[in-house]
Amino acid sequence: MAGTPQYIRNLNENLIMDALIIQGTMSRAEISRQTGLSKPTVSLAVEHLIDRNLVREMGPADNAQGRKATLIRFNETAYYVCGIDIGATRIRVALSDLNGEIIAYRTYPMVVQGAYERAEATMLELLRSHMNELLEENHLNWDQIQCIGFGIPGVVLPESGRINRIVDPLAGLEEAFSLESLSGAFPCEVILENDVNLAALGEYRSGAAAGYPLFVFFSIGTGTGAGIMVHGQLLRGLGGLTGEIAEMLVDDGRRLEEVLSADGLMQLAKDYLDQHDELLLEAADSGTDALHRHLTPEKLFEAARSGEVEALDILQQYSQKIASALRQISVVLAPDLIVLGGGVGGNGDVLLPLLRQIISEQFPVQPQLICSKLGEQAVVTGAVQVAVQQTMLNLQQAME
Repeated sequence: MAGTPQYIRNLNENLIMDALIIQGTMSRAEISRQTGLSKPTVSLAVEHLIDRNLVREMGPADNAQGRKATLIRFNETAYYVCGIDIGATRIRVALSDLNGEIIAYRTYPMVVQGAYERAEATMLELLRSHMNELLEENHLNWDQIQCIGFGIPGVVLPESGRINRIVDPLAGLEEAFSLESLSGAFPCEVILENDVNLAALGEYRSGAAAGYPLFVFFSIGTGTGAGIMVHGQLLRGLGGLTGEIAEMLVDDGRRLEEVLSADGLMQLAKDYLDQHDELLLEAADSGTDALHRHLTPEKLFEAARSGEVEALDILQQYSQKIASALRQISVVLAPDLIVLGGGVGGNGDVLLPLLRQIISEQFPVQPQLICSKLGEQAVVTGAVQVAVQQTMLNLQQAME
């Protein structure tokens, strides 16, 4: 109850925790000055936090004169959290301390086999197996894991945690990746969020978008989506559908995702090659096998980097299609910044010069355009951050 000694003590401990997280290592006297709490109050609260393993003593300060003060710091290894990026082709798993520092990271192939009723159980077992492996490698157990943040390439319904649409390669696994299923598979708190939203959060907190008041993370890969942040807050909208630009329609009536996804890029390349009836590039390893016979987005971008005219023509056409979507976003939101990411969008060395030229010539609103700083770790970084945030909230509430 507010005003009781217990309530006051908990409030004091939260103030001290906040000060240590923000300022880093401090002496008891410095904590007293920073928080305005008396020295006896600080000493009593610090001892209680030490008992809970939430802060620890680091030894004497390097005072120039007088008695050496004992330094105190937040114990970022009191507990751990995890972030898991469930992608269409890869599963990425990160282990983090309570400062959000990723201390272990693994990537696994996404394997979906058999009937979906069997695949659901198999997928949950696979995710649990990956987590067990990571914990064992780092000499941790489940008691030390407070929360797992999951990123999923689909729309997560805010109230129920169910998934009402998902990227095509994972279609049929909506139930397996629901909040209820994931929560039942892991012995800790679980948070489920759209992957592009998490990538946007990751870029804002520790990536390319740090400090920008309004920015858009535009992800292009197996699927297409956008995460929009305003003053550090994600926009979600009706049914969590804000940023579902995959559903935008282009001039010929197709969904934007059909045009911009990796499959859309490959279809554009195939149509171009069929029309020109030319070889795109001799494969570097054999010198005889034409690249267009086994074309992938990776090979197309490699060819463009080598200066191949056909590859550059294809990506110029593709950039026009990206720019069309960026223009619509820009005139509606007028963001300060657009960050490109994803397996295709992450090829900034090729795409950014083409897109910037189009923006400078054609856009009435011209946001800054850059590439993701976090790359393939953008989603797990955001997932870790939401898990840390929830864990710290839980720890503070436990003091109340």
